[in-house]
Amino acid sequence: MLKTVFIFLLPLLTLLGCASAPLITPVKMDPGMPGIYHRVEKSQTLWRISKIYNLDIDELINVNRLPDATKLEVGQLIFIPQRRQAQASYSYSGSEDFIWPLKGRVITGFGANSDNTINKGLNIQPRSSSAVLASRSGKVVFRSQDFMSYGKTIIIEHVDGFSTVYARNTELLANLGDQVQKGQAIAKIDSGYLHFEIRKGYSAQNPYFYLP
Repeated sequence: MLKTVFIFLLPLLTLLGCASAPLITPVKMDPGMPGIYHRVEKSQTLWRISKIYNLDIDELINVNRLPDATKLEVGQLIFIPQRRQAQASYSYSGSEDFIWPLKGRVITGFGANSDNTINKGLNIQPRSSSAVLASRSGKVVFRSQDFMSYGKTIIIEHVDGFSTVYARNTELLANLGDQVQKGQAIAKIDSGYLHFEIRKGYSAQNPYFYLP
């Protein structure tokens, strides 16, 4: 068990060191590449689009040459490779979507330089004293009152290889082993900022691709 926790935390240890917009010209694809274009709708994320068409999100990012800092915009056209319109699973309910863990202002974005390290998530400053919510349902697999420079930290593991990290909290509410529901209060933050990450396996993801 301790070995598993260490392997899970190793990437974190190495770390310590959609708004409306005009229609965007889509990426030009090889004319021989089969597929369709999907027009981004309000509050739609790249994660939601990948689920609609049953594609890996990394494939959509690579095919459309989306940089890490890109935010999807309403009206943007996303190329869906190897798919026809009839293959879209529009019955997708959205229950697997992520939500924002905190209402506030992003003060440091994904990939930005923060304290001489590359930020692997978002630093969110709350508008006032606020509850930190589980971005998605899952199990609390890590809880620490003083995890190095992260301070009070909780990590939630989800069923499909994803996990979410909530660090620099003022108070922790969820306990190790708890099964928490999306939107449930798991911590509190009174000042400073929340450091939030979405991870796929050990790889940090750009939260903007997942958050509405």
